Amino acid sequence: MKSLEYILQSVGETQLRTLKKGEVLQRAAALKAPAVYVKKGLLRSYIVDTNGKEHIYMFASEGWIIGDIEAMEYDQPAQLYIDCLEDSEVILFNNKSLFSADLPKEQLEENVQLLTRRIGRLQRRVLMLMGTPATSRYKYFLEIYPELPNRIPQKMIASYLGIMPQTLSTIRKNLAKGK
Repeated sequence: MKSLEYILQSVGETQLRTLKKGEVLQRAAALKAPAVYVKKGLLRSYIVDTNGKEHIYMFASEGWIIGDIEAMEYDQPAQLYIDCLEDSEVILFNNKSLFSADLPKEQLEENVQLLTRRIGRLQRRVLMLMGTPATSRYKYFLEIYPELPNRIPQKMIASYLGIMPQTLSTIRKNLAKGK
């Protein structure tokens, strides 16, 4: 099977970009939102509420795809900001270019499976935010992103979990003590 990275690089409508830490790749209200495959580095997507507070929707490290799906699919202005948390190398593409690639049936099935797993994780996260204790949400975060606690500030993890940084600090202390 060919890797997703190989497939993206073989499709005509892609762009390889090197980004610096802190660089904003997409702003809310942007037109023509791309999908972004992360070859190297770390990105995040988030919204900013009316009080100016950031709410992190997703992190994307090596091998992940990030983007504003609704904006891409329905050709609407983006709702999400996407920026770099580390120096990164990414492939920008539009979701329709993947369907124009001449892929064998097995490769298409593998890509659909990958997408379905990611959608399932997002669904579980939304359901957890609706009624699961913060400790359980943090444990799930560690399952999904085991390498991230060493790569991002605690306040970003807290934002992703929908809790205050002080609450996350307490959770981490309790888990370290075995509570």
